[in-house]
Amino acid sequence: MSTIIVCDAIHKVGFDILAKESDVKVIDASKTPKDELLSILPEADVAITRSSTDVNEAFLDAGKNLKAIVRAGVGVDNVDIDGCSKRGIVLMNVPAANTIAAVEMTMCHLLNTARKYVDSCNDLKLNRTWKREKWYGTELFNKTLGVIGCGNIGSRVTTRALAFGMKVITYDPYIEPSKATNLGAKYTTNFDDILACDFITIHTPKTTETINMIDKPELEKMKDGIRIVNCARGGLINEDALLEGLKSGKIAYAGIDVFKKEPGTDHPLLDLPNFTATPHLGANTLESQSNIAIEAAEQAISASRGISYPNALNLPIKTEDLPDGVKSYLDLVSKMSYLAAQINKGPIKAIKIEASGDVSNYTDSLLTFALVGALRDTLGDSINYVNAKFIADEKGIKTQTCDTTPSVYKNKVSIKIITDKDVSSVSGTVFNENEQRIININGYKTDFKPKGKMILFKNSDIPGVIMNISSILANANINIADFRLGRGDDGFALAVILVDENIDKEILDKLNALDACIWAKYATI
Repeated sequence: MSTIIVCDAIHKVGFDILAKESDVKVIDASKTPKDELLSILPEADVAITRSSTDVNEAFLDAGKNLKAIVRAGVGVDNVDIDGCSKRGIVLMNVPAANTIAAVEMTMCHLLNTARKYVDSCNDLKLNRTWKREKWYGTELFNKTLGVIGCGNIGSRVTTRALAFGMKVITYDPYIEPSKATNLGAKYTTNFDDILACDFITIHTPKTTETINMIDKPELEKMKDGIRIVNCARGGLINEDALLEGLKSGKIAYAGIDVFKKEPGTDHPLLDLPNFTATPHLGANTLESQSNIAIEAAEQAISASRGISYPNALNLPIKTEDLPDGVKSYLDLVSKMSYLAAQINKGPIKAIKIEASGDVSNYTDSLLTFALVGALRDTLGDSINYVNAKFIADEKGIKTQTCDTTPSVYKNKVSIKIITDKDVSSVSGTVFNENEQRIININGYKTDFKPKGKMILFKNSDIPGVIMNISSILANANINIADFRLGRGDDGFALAVILVDENIDKEILDKLNALDACIWAKYATI
């Protein structure tokens, strides 16, 4: 008999499902203090958690018999994913159960930014004040809404906004334009089009690319009186910039359901009259909570029996089926495809894996890991090793694997990503079973570990380029950790510059403005 521990409150229907299984013992620890929870965890084979429980090192150390963890919800910000992987614990989430709830919460905030009904209601109820002239709002009708991220939630917000008679512009470089235009919205690849809208709402995962995607420079480009909504993830809007914009009046009103650090009970934004927040209630509907509990319970039961791991974010490799060394190539190809996707942004049309040496016997496994790496930055938690191929097929991404003639390396793997804009390729190998190296990018030889922050810089192969790059980075107080330069026979060169600090758009713009520069891009692994 397996033991499933429920660490946080879930809807009763979830407990009902668990209770029906004769081969499952259930521990309800939803009301147990977190320090006492650690003493119970050793009994559990599977844990169901929510945002109230930090799945950190202490939790994982205590759960020494855990085989799987189900995060009953979408976000896994409070989960040590690497820690789970190192211990062989499968981490699963429930990504789609709260879609409609999140959509409708967004519409609540969108309407409130226009009509300020929360403030007017409070004024009447708390102050017994009847001043109609105090609460003039604006109409959604005929206004333009900028939707950042047109995925599962953003597309449904778009549909509802159009029903209000709004004009909708969507920005999502990782979808086919037809997905937006078929809804009746306009699709743009120019982020400035979004910044020119009357209202803006964000619906993206939290990734290195989307953190602070609206900051002071973006706010300065917006029209005066902009209204902004964020019911996605905290940190997508820089909260200091948001505070400044609301105080100055640049932003007429903002409504958010998420903070960078939660609970956000002491945040200075709460003192502003033109700001409304809810305490992360996007999933808080009876229907959503029921759906989440049902899916979480069913996933936990399947995991406890070892049958399947739906929505697994880190499905562990069956080491008994793989020779030593192949695991490193699976990890490497995921990193390589992640890098290739950052070099070549846009809707992916095709992914091709080439392998030589003994590792070529495992191209199907390599492809799965390549798909996860390539789509991770755009899909966030919704892509995993279980559903990668299904999602690729759904998006019309063509996949191909093939063997190549032996190279100077004992084993070599190459990933090629084709978008509607360009083709990017990355090759790598592994020395001594676990020393990963990227050895070629877009046909230019290189040699570096796939880890850290890096600038990729393609340029005309002329004197003075390295000096100009170094000067720009030095003036920005950016330390260069390593500088790898690959020269081609075509008169161009490609530099991989490993740096210690993040590179912002301003620095990247200066690099791209150099006369010798073909393009400069920033990537992280």
